[in-house]
Amino acid sequence: MSERRKNLLLAAMDRHLAIVVFIGVVAVWELACRALQIPQFILPAPSAIGASMVEMNLHRWIEHAWTTLSVALTGYFCAILIALPLAIGIVKSRLLSRLVLPWLVVIQSTPIIAVAPILVVTLGTGSLPKVVITTLITFFPIVIATATGLSAVPPELVELSRSLRAPIRRQYLQIRLPYAAPFIFGALKVGVTLSIIGAVVAEFVAAETGLGYLILFSTSSFKVPTAFASLTILVVISLLLYGLVDLLHRRFVSWQ
Repeated sequence: MSERRKNLLLAAMDRHLAIVVFIGVVAVWELACRALQIPQFILPAPSAIGASMVEMNLHRWIEHAWTTLSVALTGYFCAILIALPLAIGIVKSRLLSRLVLPWLVVIQSTPIIAVAPILVVTLGTGSLPKVVITTLITFFPIVIATATGLSAVPPELVELSRSLRAPIRRQYLQIRLPYAAPFIFGALKVGVTLSIIGAVVAEFVAAETGLGYLILFSTSSFKVPTAFASLTILVVISLLLYGLVDLLHRRFVSWQ
């Protein structure tokens, strides 16, 4: 085999290795379920999961998926709108940093699954408590990563802007925020996956539609293939959202 063909083969293997491994895992899973005759209510085979997807009406799948996605995206954008100004305030004011950071740690350390029923009782059973739960789960890494990025600017750049008497607004827009952009997008990637988790946790507590509700209802009815199908759709949605944020990252932080 020539060196060129060998390099092309290695490049193709490197590019498609994850897909090949995934197909291999699914094939082993299917064969193991058939060979060992594992009951579907314990571990359904991939073919049974696919069959459960086909059995349910497409309109119902779209309804459940959109319910979860709308809550996740609403909570995600609320977290961004809260986290970015808060991070700027923490970096700008040492007093605000001392006041806010301990509370942020307390909120992050509190198990959301324990707080969720209280929020449902307090805020009702509509979309509001689900959005609040999603926001609480999502915003902490965005705040911390943004504040870290804004604080990581080389001191000489800040001193230069001060010596030129640049307004604080220009210092943040032209120096701190561009420098912190890789940190921010890294947190946004983590946050967009956490938003799906937050939406599902909220639906476990109080919901009548959504993929989280469908998982809970299916497992309680021993319809485990439907629960796995819902989980598969959640994973696909999470991967698509992550890929979208990553695309924006490479588009707007092309110098990294």
